[in-house]
Amino acid sequence: MTINKTWLAGFVGIAALGLAAPALGQDKPDNLTIISHRVHQTVSTGEQGGDITKDWQDANGVGVEWVTLDTGALHERLFRELQLPETNIDIAFLLNTRAVDSVTKLLEPFDEHMAANPVENIDDIFPGLRAAMTFDGTLYGIPFRHASSCFHYNQRILDERGVAPPKTIEEMIEAARQLTFTRDDGTKVYGFLINGEGYANTVDLARAWDGDFITLDYHVATTDEGMMKAVTLLHDFYEEGILPSNWAAIKDEEVNNWMQTGRAAMSLNSCGRNRIFNDPEKSQEAGNIKTVAIPVSEAFKDKFDVAPAKVEFWTMVIPANAKHKDLAWDLVKTMVSPENTLKAALNGNGPVRASTYDSAEMKNQLPYADEEKAVLLVGRVPLPPFDNAAKASDIFVEELQAAVLGMKSPEDAMASVQKRVTPLLPQ
Repeated sequence: MTINKTWLAGFVGIAALGLAAPALGQDKPDNLTIISHRVHQTVSTGEQGGDITKDWQDANGVGVEWVTLDTGALHERLFRELQLPETNIDIAFLLNTRAVDSVTKLLEPFDEHMAANPVENIDDIFPGLRAAMTFDGTLYGIPFRHASSCFHYNQRILDERGVAPPKTIEEMIEAARQLTFTRDDGTKVYGFLINGEGYANTVDLARAWDGDFITLDYHVATTDEGMMKAVTLLHDFYEEGILPSNWAAIKDEEVNNWMQTGRAAMSLNSCGRNRIFNDPEKSQEAGNIKTVAIPVSEAFKDKFDVAPAKVEFWTMVIPANAKHKDLAWDLVKTMVSPENTLKAALNGNGPVRASTYDSAEMKNQLPYADEEKAVLLVGRVPLPPFDNAAKASDIFVEELQAAVLGMKSPEDAMASVQKRVTPLLPQ
């Protein structure tokens, strides 16, 4: 940083007159500004757990001002602010997929803050989340909210067909075949269903064999064993009628409907979909849908207790050009304390600490708490962040659909993904 000599001389002169500059502790703003999605404010200030920032505000004499925007607008605003000489934003919420290299260069690194004023028991925060916000050994974000994938099955349909809940991916494959049938009234029940227009749940399936689309060190792994097994299985399921004929056009909302109406017996989806599938006001199968961790392959039982499924999350960051970084850091560490992580979870947040899932309050609120914790202990993001991630995802879906629908062989389709996506990755 270049220091203006005139400014420095003036400062020395003021000091000589006994008018010292104010101490950092005295230079407090009236408010810290947090830019986020509405959901982050809701889970931070809800009624059941209470406002997790209130005690901090009272102790510091500084208020908190929330600025909430939709996901796209939030990131656009943040990226504009990061380019300015100075910003009024003190803390920002950032999706892990948006934490690309060009963005992290404009964020405050947290290592010195951790050394001076550490987050309480940071090792309690799930390792996959922390790793995804660590670049070249430096931490740039503190995870706050996650969405993880689980395995959902309709216990009523399993009982009807005499099928035990699967404990491995091999048992799930066999169960999908047994659970595909036509009812007496002509209704077709499909044994297995995932979104056909996205890539993430196919990654979940590949994770049963520890597979990936793109690894955290930016290797396109589509021709490796795990992803090849997943894509070949989806192709076989489609050929056998276990997936519906319109699978390629099916969105998450339709998966919800098919599970709620008993037209699909099993699915891989966000753990939180359990509430949607069992919603007594909207679901014909309320109370029948069970949610557990995605079963791992028998071949990987020695490495994982459950499949290392997809975990995506929101993280708290501080702009490098913010004005009150020490104060902002203190609020960040307060919001993710063990006590406040539980309070936010009671307000509906996806907690980022393992210990939160062990609390009696969490177990009472979330019937699948132990299963979701098991996923988070081994789960990892579906893609590492990079500028061309959206384009790479589109390529994967295009080739995946070609493979599943029989327009290409799984081998050719996944080799094409590797060839087309590799040039898009950071060098």
